[in-house]
Amino acid sequence: MNLAHTTLLLCTWGSLQAFEIVEKENIFQRTPCPAFLMFDNAAYLADMSFELPCHCKPEEVPAVVWYYQRHLGSSHTKVLTDFDGRVLTEAAHLRVGSDMLVRFSIRMFSLLVFQAQPEDSGLYFCGTRKGDYFYAYDVDIQSSEGMVATFKDQGQEPIADDHHGSLRVFTTFWEWTPCDRCGVRGEQWRIGLCYLQSPDLSPRYRRAQPDVVSCGSQSVPRKLRAKARDRTPELLVRSCVVPCEEKKKIREGVMAIFNYVSKVGSRPWMPQVPIQFHQQRLGHGLIISCPGARPEHAVAWDKDHQYLYRTQYLRGVNRSMRVFIDHGNHLHIRFTQLGDRGIYYCWRQGVKIAGFRLGVISRGFYPVSFSDPETRSAVELTLIGYLLITAVFVTIHLCRCCCYLFHCCPNFSP
Repeated sequence: MNLAHTTLLLCTWGSLQAFEIVEKENIFQRTPCPAFLMFDNAAYLADMSFELPCHCKPEEVPAVVWYYQRHLGSSHTKVLTDFDGRVLTEAAHLRVGSDMLVRFSIRMFSLLVFQAQPEDSGLYFCGTRKGDYFYAYDVDIQSSEGMVATFKDQGQEPIADDHHGSLRVFTTFWEWTPCDRCGVRGEQWRIGLCYLQSPDLSPRYRRAQPDVVSCGSQSVPRKLRAKARDRTPELLVRSCVVPCEEKKKIREGVMAIFNYVSKVGSRPWMPQVPIQFHQQRLGHGLIISCPGARPEHAVAWDKDHQYLYRTQYLRGVNRSMRVFIDHGNHLHIRFTQLGDRGIYYCWRQGVKIAGFRLGVISRGFYPVSFSDPETRSAVELTLIGYLLITAVFVTIHLCRCCCYLFHCCPNFSP
């Protein structure tokens, strides 16, 4: 009886393995590769990370190679692979402005691009080492510079559509984010990107809706793209209130220690979230990032018991703002003052996850590094000053030489 059960179990396990292998082999059979290469249009906001899946490939191709072209038919093509099918990149080690060849990864035949920049807009091809393409994307990365913020609580409305004959330029909004805080009044927003509708688009680019693509798509003729150039992305913000989920109870051992300490003396302060300590020199700028947050996440900032709402602290609300939140959810403090000392709490997707205790010092050793933008600015200003002084010095001596050469200088000798 045991032998029969064992045999039945092995047969069942073998059939499950065979079923799993068949399913893996049929993934790319569901979407046949087009006979004529088409481009799927996709639009994202700058500093976002996105994934481009390779929806089809021949069964005999074991690994894919991704290629990038700025324009269709360009002679300069970037190869986005190490020719082993994938390149592993840690997103935490990336910096804004890094080259695209550093900010990408290939996993399970899909291309991942981290912290995309407007310069990354273009055509992405999924193909083989020999240069045979079987899937492609038309990617449009729209800059957040000049992004228009609309606050619904203040009665503001999104920008109206622009019409230029048969061309219609409008904003397409994403879904609302979750409320960025819980238990208190929070905010939620949705990102809107520039799109246009026209019958004059190239038929080679695949679209979700008829005659509708993003404003920076390669399918848009140059004359139409110039008319949509002034349209910027939008950010729609509104208030929200949601309850907090029940927090997990503290372990009994930790509570026993706290109760003992409270009997001996005053009960110690227990932070609700992990706290990171940082000291900043007086008068220098500081940028604080929320751990694990991306531009599309709902992120909020508090200073001690003060809520930093976007209606007051979003970048661009006031040009003279010294403390503001940019469109990438980073908290900026320009020209740090003594009053900036405190604990800055970070919320992500409605949950408070981290805190930063900021201390401001007026003296002390400050390490000089060329990675510091203020150090680079000081060096650049110093070099520009020396160049101007040198140019003035050389110009004066050249004028004197010309005067003496042509005997046009006055003679001041008695």
